[in-house]
Amino acid sequence: MMPTLLSAKKLSVRFGGLLAVNQVSFDVRQGEVFTLIGPNGAGKTTVFNLISRLYTPTSGSIDYLGPDGLLALTGQPPQNVASLGIARTFQNIELFEHASVLSNLLIGHHTRRRTGLWQDLLFTRTAREAELQAREKAEQVIEFLDLQHHRDAMVEGLPYGVRKVVEMARALCSEPKLLLLDEPSSGLNVEETEDMAFWIADIKNELGITVLMVEHDMTLVSRVSDRVLAMNQGEVLAMGTPREVQNDPGVIEAYLGLVDDVSSLRRPASSPGERS
Repeated sequence: MMPTLLSAKKLSVRFGGLLAVNQVSFDVRQGEVFTLIGPNGAGKTTVFNLISRLYTPTSGSIDYLGPDGLLALTGQPPQNVASLGIARTFQNIELFEHASVLSNLLIGHHTRRRTGLWQDLLFTRTAREAELQAREKAEQVIEFLDLQHHRDAMVEGLPYGVRKVVEMARALCSEPKLLLLDEPSSGLNVEETEDMAFWIADIKNELGITVLMVEHDMTLVSRVSDRVLAMNQGEVLAMGTPREVQNDPGVIEAYLGLVDDVSSLRRPASSPGERS
């Protein structure tokens, strides 16, 4: 069994009188795809925001295996999270619309730069070397995600599905150990969702990056996830393999009325490496 990369223990967060997350615990192991599922309002994105330090838990803890060993993530300021090896995407794409794809990816690598303000202003040798390293990483990610055709295109002119991939590319440029994907298939058509499944599997298998994902598309969940945590109304419903969670009576009940065919929750899991 792979070591634990991130461990959440009894996480709770309250917004006024609303208990958005209630005593949620789970571990994410290195090298796996771990997915949070549940109806709208289940608390999934709130958990993401706790991990990325946009929110502070009312109670509970998050421990993370960072570059210098195990640390309490809840004690870290938000601006430090990326430098610890955690990157994320958002439900609503957060890119610089009036910049090129390459420029957005270079911004993603900014957290890895070790040059100071004056070095950058004077464009010293160290700054030049850092710039070359950033461009090399960006080009590697562009090739990995087949974005060569869009390399110099302005983001504002790109189709929605391509922008979703660009946002993921920018996150990869920060060289994360843990990648948080918030509803990566949202707004994508069937073909684009198929492509997203390939990218997620490749990120895990080829790059060795651990993925923590929030997702509604159960076909995508089944294809790429090693383990799944189902939530409802801020609490844990079930946890296990995709098949185990999809067959859980509590999970099926939570989804009743939210899907046309409950059998869609029970689709057999396909191998993440299978490509049609």
